[in-house]
Amino acid sequence: MAYRVLIIGCGAIAGGYDADRSATDWPLSHAGAIARDAKFELAGCVDPDDAARAAFARRWNVPIAASSMEAFEAEQGAFDLVVIASPTRFHADCLEAALGLRPRAVFCEKPLASDIAKAAELAARYGDEGVHLAVDYTRRWAPDLAEFARQIEAGWWGELIAATGTYTKGVVHNGSHLVDLLHMLIGPLDLHEVGPARLDHWEDDPTVSAMLAADNGAPVHLIAGDARAVTQFELVLSFEKGEIAMRDGGMRIETRAVTSSPTFAGYRQLGPPENVPGRYVEAMARAYADLAEALDTGAPVASTADNALAAQRLCEDIRRKAFEKLKKDPE
Repeated sequence: MAYRVLIIGCGAIAGGYDADRSATDWPLSHAGAIARDAKFELAGCVDPDDAARAAFARRWNVPIAASSMEAFEAEQGAFDLVVIASPTRFHADCLEAALGLRPRAVFCEKPLASDIAKAAELAARYGDEGVHLAVDYTRRWAPDLAEFARQIEAGWWGELIAATGTYTKGVVHNGSHLVDLLHMLIGPLDLHEVGPARLDHWEDDPTVSAMLAADNGAPVHLIAGDARAVTQFELVLSFEKGEIAMRDGGMRIETRAVTSSPTFAGYRQLGPPENVPGRYVEAMARAYADLAEALDTGAPVASTADNALAAQRLCEDIRRKAFEKLKKDPE
């Protein structure tokens, strides 16, 4: 019997990204992934926007569509999984309401709440209730990036020398994806300095450049792009034995091995790049396979409240220091 799913929020990540895509394409949205996985059944949806809710229910054949969670207050245990795909400012309230339904798991878009204290409080409550709380840092389910994490931990690439990541659309909203990915690949990071910031998408969440350091002291640079010109999400990791570059948000992977210079004796250089398609498109489908395994066996999922809180704490710190700088020097 399929696990019953309730989706809160009927926008792009809920199902819009797959509204016009083929059923043979890798899904990019929650509803797209659910529709392709026989272990799940999309049983209900919630959105206060009548048009968005109706269009979503029609496209994904959802039998029960409601304007608020009040319609499901008496449905304790009726849903195995609740998906929270609402805007960030509603996440905390949605997590509260979802817990009241007594599901076995909740899959929430990041961040868990607009402030870290509330996010930590909710994560603790979910832990106390024994409800799986997965957080959609999607690249943790990209198989090629997960494999790089294993290789790095095993020492295949040698010591980290430096890392540079470029992102747009807010240090908490989008930068946290980059920070979480860095945590997965190279471990904890210390914040050393906050640099220039720009309000390229959110008034309360600037995109901020920052200098961090990995555990071994290697510099890690976050570079603030500008979404008004171009959306960017790229990461370059330099190691003793080579370089790993995630391009186009994970749609392309580029690696280069360190080799002896054919021109200058005694020097070592990066060899020619090898490019392969990234497997980020597989991530959402694999997230739901992971959730099914968690529901089947109780196993932990790849992205939990623990790693989500770690990323949010660092990004909230960067945001706070960026606003302090802006107040001192508004120019």
